[in-house]
Amino acid sequence: MKDLSNYRKSYEKSELLENNIPEDPINLFNRWFHETEDFGGVDEVNAMTVATIGLDRFPKSRVVLLKKFNEEGFIFYTNYNSEKGKAIEHNPHICLSFFWTSLERQVIIKGIAEKTLEVISDNYFASRPDGSKLGAIVSPQSEIIPNREYLESNLVLLEQEYQGLEIIRPKNWGGYLVRPQEVEFWQGRANRLHDRIRYQLQSDFSWKIDRLSP
Repeated sequence: MKDLSNYRKSYEKSELLENNIPEDPINLFNRWFHETEDFGGVDEVNAMTVATIGLDRFPKSRVVLLKKFNEEGFIFYTNYNSEKGKAIEHNPHICLSFFWTSLERQVIIKGIAEKTLEVISDNYFASRPDGSKLGAIVSPQSEIIPNREYLESNLVLLEQEYQGLEIIRPKNWGGYLVRPQEVEFWQGRANRLHDRIRYQLQSDFSWKIDRLSP
């Protein structure tokens, strides 16, 4: 067994104080996202962990790419028939999290997922490279398959079938909009006295802001 008790790091790059934050979390998320992007050191700033409660009642997390965010919430795309999609259909209460090590920051978003309008999914699918479009069609995501060759041989057949044709989005593939109910911002600080600021959505759609003990 490897002992990790001596793994230590002092977090000292920034601070998160109440006198320098906006009234809503989307504006702060936007600021942090672009600061992380500008700072560098993160291959995919939009990579996030999506946690769901599965049909087996176990939580499961996986990394997915955020494709859009605005005042409504956060959008990502997937196969609706995947394990993730079935879990969301059964229980749309999910959690998104970002960990940006370059700036010692973490964001945790609790929200309710809903399918995006079909036109939004259609437009995003149309913007993808043909290889990605065919990959979405050929893969029965989360299902058991016999081997790698099964996917590759089916992809070759699809490439022949769609040669010179427009590739249309399959109905079982599209976007989810996650409407945030709670957003927590974590900024690493020295001596493990980290800054934690939590936004909670109220019934009048305002945001209640609290500082949490680290």
